[in-house]
Amino acid sequence: MTDARAILAKLRDGDRLSEAEIFWFAEGLATGEVTDAQAGAFAMAVCTRGLGPKGRVQLTTAMRESGQVLKWRLDGPVIDKHSTGGVGDCVSLLLAPALAACGAFVPMISGRGLGHTGGTLDKLEAIPGYRTQVSIEELQELVADIGCAIVGASADIAPADKRLYAIRDVTGTVESIDLITASILSKKLAAGLEALVLDVKVGSGAFMADAADALALAQALVDTAQGAGCMTSALVTDMSQPLVPSAGNALEVIEVMEALTSGDLTSPLSRLTQALGGEVLALGGLAADAADGESRIADALTSGEAAEAFGEMVAALGGPHDFTDRWRDRLPAARVMVDVHPGETGFVGKIDTRALGEAVVHLGGGRLKGGDKLDLAVGLSDIARIGDKVDPQRPLARIHAASEEAARSVAAQVRRAFDLTGSAPDQPPLIHERIA
Repeated sequence: MTDARAILAKLRDGDRLSEAEIFWFAEGLATGEVTDAQAGAFAMAVCTRGLGPKGRVQLTTAMRESGQVLKWRLDGPVIDKHSTGGVGDCVSLLLAPALAACGAFVPMISGRGLGHTGGTLDKLEAIPGYRTQVSIEELQELVADIGCAIVGASADIAPADKRLYAIRDVTGTVESIDLITASILSKKLAAGLEALVLDVKVGSGAFMADAADALALAQALVDTAQGAGCMTSALVTDMSQPLVPSAGNALEVIEVMEALTSGDLTSPLSRLTQALGGEVLALGGLAADAADGESRIADALTSGEAAEAFGEMVAALGGPHDFTDRWRDRLPAARVMVDVHPGETGFVGKIDTRALGEAVVHLGGGRLKGGDKLDLAVGLSDIARIGDKVDPQRPLARIHAASEEAARSVAAQVRRAFDLTGSAPDQPPLIHERIA
């Protein structure tokens, strides 16, 4: 007979679980037979002991099979992208409509903020009326009609992961290759994808700050997904600084809307969107190769077709019908804005990006415990980048807060996150590695 206590004891002692035990535990997560305490103990044991490559595949499959696996009948490939999470990483909001404009179908099942990183669903909920929870039937209709829909996992999609994901966020068990791999891929594979591109972050703002760890995670993700029959590649990308110069839910939506409506293809956000889009369009058969795919994504962004698809998605999910035209008036704004200046003149040499993400959390833009209600307007903007010169006229960042007291409470943390040097260092590469 299998029970949670016996499984946890095996993990505690470093023994490998059988496939039946892993499937039993995943089913228990989905049904509630496994308690929150047992789920937290499981996450901690996996974090410290590990499951191994075989167990990783089994946990991924078990969590996928804990709910419904979608089937599609569309006249184009069903593809998607996933990021392992970072600060100022809002690529999903830009990429999904760009892929739809290129003829792909994108059922992007996303998550909420985890640890110091922002969540795609939290960002979208800064748009008034936007619904992140829909039925599977509505998701399929939206994807068929518009080409993309960014929503949360329904109760029927990988319910075991939904439970474990929330518990990981509040138990200090986020940084585990086994748990990250199973969490990402159980939802993605349950969506019935034909191709997937993964954005694995590395640097001070990533869950994998070490390059070797990030490479190992990227390889684990690609191997597991390929083994499950989904064409997959991964880019290991830089998170030694925020991807965009803002961190916070509504503030990052502003960055996305500026990218969608400006036609500028040179920002790190636009460049990474093109690179990831090019990869997955090629995997899905909509481009001859990644370079051709990048060109197609660039055309979708500059032509306005991506912005049009984004607007249609927002309206269909309950947001304003004129959002792409009136987004500046529609997003919430913080009551207080305070600039954080350096103590001296210099060039930004290094950024503790995790500390910036934690500052946003403490402002109320992220969760310190399960069930916390977010202030979607708070965060940081005008964040200096590596190599920028800062002085009393050029601040390190601007704090958006609900009160003067809240702004003061994180100002020192924001200031300490920046190391200054006497000369401008080189910019780190945006893309470090490609795992095919």
